[in-house]
Amino acid sequence: MKLKIIYTVLFGLCSTWLMAQQNKAQVSSATVRISSGKNIDTTGKKGSGILIDKLLKSAVCKKGLFNIYVSGNQYYFEIPDSILKRELLLTNFLVKVPGGSPKYGGEQLSSKTICFEKGLNNKIVMRIVENIFKSDSVNTIAKAVDNSNINPISMVFDIKGAGKDGKSTIIEATNFLEKENIFTALPQQLKSVLRLSAIAADKSYISSVASYPINVELKMVRTYKASGAATPARPGQPATPALDAAKIGEAITLELSTSILLMPEKPMMPRLADNRVGYFTDSYFPFSDTQQDMNFKSFIVRYRLEPKPEDIAKYKRGELVEPKQQIVYYIDPATPKKWVPYLIAGINDWNEAFKAAGFKNAIVGKEWPANDTTMSLEDARYKVLRYLPSATANAYGPHIEDPRSGEILQDYIGWYHNVMSLVHDWYMIQAGPNDPRARKMVFDDDLMGTLIRFVSSHEVGHTLGLLHNMGSSSLTPVEKLRDKKWVEAHGHTNSIMDYARFNYVAQPEDSIGQAGIMPRINDYDKWAIKWGYSYTGATDAEADKKIVSQWVTDSLKANPRLWFGDERSISDARAQTEDVGDDNMKASEYGIKNLKYVMAHLPEWTKEENDLYTNLTEMYLQLATQYRRYALHVAKNVGSVYQNYKTPDEPGDIFSPEPVEKQKEAVAFLNKYVFETPTWLLDENILNKIGNPEHMSAVANVQKTILMQVTADRVFNSLDLMEQRFGKSKTYSMTDYLSDLKGGIWSELNTHKNIDIFRRQLQKEYVFDMMRALNEAELGNNAMGLLFGGSEELTPLTLNTDIGSLLAVHLQNLRKDILTAIPATTDKISKEHLEFVADQIKDGLDQRFDKSLGKR
Repeated sequence: MKLKIIYTVLFGLCSTWLMAQQNKAQVSSATVRISSGKNIDTTGKKGSGILIDKLLKSAVCKKGLFNIYVSGNQYYFEIPDSILKRELLLTNFLVKVPGGSPKYGGEQLSSKTICFEKGLNNKIVMRIVENIFKSDSVNTIAKAVDNSNINPISMVFDIKGAGKDGKSTIIEATNFLEKENIFTALPQQLKSVLRLSAIAADKSYISSVASYPINVELKMVRTYKASGAATPARPGQPATPALDAAKIGEAITLELSTSILLMPEKPMMPRLADNRVGYFTDSYFPFSDTQQDMNFKSFIVRYRLEPKPEDIAKYKRGELVEPKQQIVYYIDPATPKKWVPYLIAGINDWNEAFKAAGFKNAIVGKEWPANDTTMSLEDARYKVLRYLPSATANAYGPHIEDPRSGEILQDYIGWYHNVMSLVHDWYMIQAGPNDPRARKMVFDDDLMGTLIRFVSSHEVGHTLGLLHNMGSSSLTPVEKLRDKKWVEAHGHTNSIMDYARFNYVAQPEDSIGQAGIMPRINDYDKWAIKWGYSYTGATDAEADKKIVSQWVTDSLKANPRLWFGDERSISDARAQTEDVGDDNMKASEYGIKNLKYVMAHLPEWTKEENDLYTNLTEMYLQLATQYRRYALHVAKNVGSVYQNYKTPDEPGDIFSPEPVEKQKEAVAFLNKYVFETPTWLLDENILNKIGNPEHMSAVANVQKTILMQVTADRVFNSLDLMEQRFGKSKTYSMTDYLSDLKGGIWSELNTHKNIDIFRRQLQKEYVFDMMRALNEAELGNNAMGLLFGGSEELTPLTLNTDIGSLLAVHLQNLRKDILTAIPATTDKISKEHLEFVADQIKDGLDQRFDKSLGKR
């Protein structure tokens, strides 16, 4: 027994000393005496009789939102009565990960709203708080809402004692921190990718705890048992090498942090969403005694930006004022120094937009203070651009908001190191004809920094709550993109939140500078920030909505260029990624002209000493990808439906078909620039250096992709529905569409020219895709897949419509035309090809009546 006591004392002192050393890098510590009215058994053995005040007498205390006591290997939370039933935001982050992990240190894992309450039998309970259903207490129905939405109790803690003033409760949190639970568990998807199983308790420990005025930050090192090959993190990527460690040690170790943040006692007044302005949203179902229907309400996600009380009068007079609380972003100290100024500039650029909302100095980017031990990257109070050592060519801007109001409470930007390769390749291919700086594999720091600045601004826009505005670039006339004076003054797209990238329409002879090529924070962005962040002084959300809704109506009437093209639209050709200009056909024609220029200079631009044509291979593929984008932009015009949100007081329809002539132009473009073999992409001087001839060519890939797009059930269904609603005279009919498509892809039936290998493959694909569409329309459930042993998962949009019969007649007529053309075809291989295709059509049509399919 004596040895045990000595061991316990020594272990406690050692642990306390270790925690004190850790504490130097956190916040100042204090030793606080705790009293208890009775003996508490903390060992699990009856009658140990250790008083809580004795146990914690020499404990290290971290003071803050709630005090945390560390005594040896035991952890205690002192929960003040003042935060009982207060809502807290619990968020988990990765701090350190093994090599090859699909997620990186600094990235968010999960988030939940919780609260502590006193329960029965001397317990503290932790509930998960849901904010889906709401009702004001003045409503009688509020009682029913309350009774029908009890928040679940997810954890129970024994009370170990009370604070010395009797206004707080002490619970032991050791198990909560050391063991996985519903609040701190790794997401199942991450566990699956890394092939993790049970946590190894003997190899896991609490690395640090810290408490601040409004938040608590807890760090844990966790080791999991792991075995087997890794699951690929993303389609087409190799298995993560993180599992190499598992093959040896059968374990993977990560460091995680849990942040518990006190949410505002009085939620910010929400701003109700408006589909005409692109913001991320949260929502709830309201209940009131007077309502006659149930519709959920959406409110936008944004920061709480308000004038200081002493500046309200100035603000109302239209004077710029500083906000009560500035938005501050710090740059991860792991960021390469030469890029820090550009990242900060991308953040600060948004101040121009906030001026439209009446605020100056609303947002600022700062370097992370060197050697400041009072600050931690995991502290929820700080917003950080986290620099991630990833091969992924991307960046992203998430936000963690108050589910009651949409107020952004925590934030960070995930910046993948390899995003530089993405902007390099985009810029060389899209801007190379206009900017000599883009014509090499390693850009000068000034150019790369400018590209980084643009991406930084885009991602900050997301953290401010803004969605992509994919329609913004469609409001710029194509010819204005070649007008040096105009485009340098106004920019090639009206929003940096568009995926417009760079002005690929401008031609070398236009002499357009950087201001007319790169995106910038522009009119839509300023207007969206004004709408979302202007302070109205309204007393409730409904009153606020009346004010800001009228702003939208008036602004769009005065300036249609403020239109928001929803990124989630699947049918409106004006809201596309990576496109520019108001006419996809004209813009893509100019784009292809520039691609031909790039193609001619690619060997020169990609040349580097000792390079084994890796650069040329990579950039040729980027060029082919850009060509594919241009074709896809055009393809989406077929069957396109325009969508313009309006109030009942505004004239005009919300939905309308794209003009017939524009859809016909799209088909004509595809026939000329895609389905007619693009020989300019087949430069043997390049292809014989970069690709084995046995591999499918980029040309065939693009042709196949576009053909699948224009024969998809979305296109056929849209054309069919538009004809039903608006009549054949006002829409692009299915019969006209199929006739135009056939006229281009099967032109040899009239000209009797030799059919080259790409055209032969394209024509076979045409028959295959038409048969697929026919069987989907008549049999449903991915019918073409069934013919080849596939699985039935999706119900085509065209099932049980006229599409099946129209396609059947089209194929029958095509076969007749082929049989008519065969005798006049002199090229042997072309003739045999047509004979084969004619047989394929006959077999396919006959197969429709196969009883084994269980139909007809």
